[in-house]
Amino acid sequence: MNTDAEKNLATPEAEGSILFIDKPLEWTSFDVVNKLRRKLQTKKIGHAGTLDPLATGLLIVCVGKMTKRILEFQGLEKEYTGTLVLGQTTPSYDLETVPTEPVSLIGVTNEFLESLCKQFTGNIAQVPPLHSAVKIDGKRAYRFARKGVEMKLEPRMVEIKLFELTGIRLPEIDFRVVCSKGTYIRSLVRDFGEAAGKGAYLSALRRTRIGQYSVEQAVELNSRVQ
Repeated sequence: MNTDAEKNLATPEAEGSILFIDKPLEWTSFDVVNKLRRKLQTKKIGHAGTLDPLATGLLIVCVGKMTKRILEFQGLEKEYTGTLVLGQTTPSYDLETVPTEPVSLIGVTNEFLESLCKQFTGNIAQVPPLHSAVKIDGKRAYRFARKGVEMKLEPRMVEIKLFELTGIRLPEIDFRVVCSKGTYIRSLVRDFGEAAGKGAYLSALRRTRIGQYSVEQAVELNSRVQ
């Protein structure tokens, strides 16, 4: 564990601090902020970039005067590692919802899958998941999704600097992504599955880096902050 990060947990609000947290699985980013708010007894606190509940990894939390830098941190490039399941889909593009029955992957080669990555590098238009925090008419999209209301989200331009497959053991595929602010890895996985003609959903995701900051600098909240 990074000792500087641990010391920051006791930094007075007036001075401000940046906390590097390794977000636990099934916690929302707001769960992390709320726990730290109680721990530090402060109201001036916020995170710099949401992680889905089913994702783990680096979450930057700003306290006190450092909350002025939240937008700065949000704009930094991100790096993720994850696993997708080819041949099945879910409405949320991850395991928040139930996967469909698997389709046959006979004939799908590693070379074919690796060649698809080129389609998803550079500046691309991406439609966010309906099961997300994107706002529609002032309300979070996931509120509509959980009520079964179909809504159309407009595509957004994002930059994928790197998309590589790091392990293929069908139906599971491990990958690494380096991308810009606003990129939805679930949408990337959905689009990859559609390009393969088989469908896909995200089964695991970890944010390993934000700009120059690594998850190796982070504190495990569930064991370090009580």
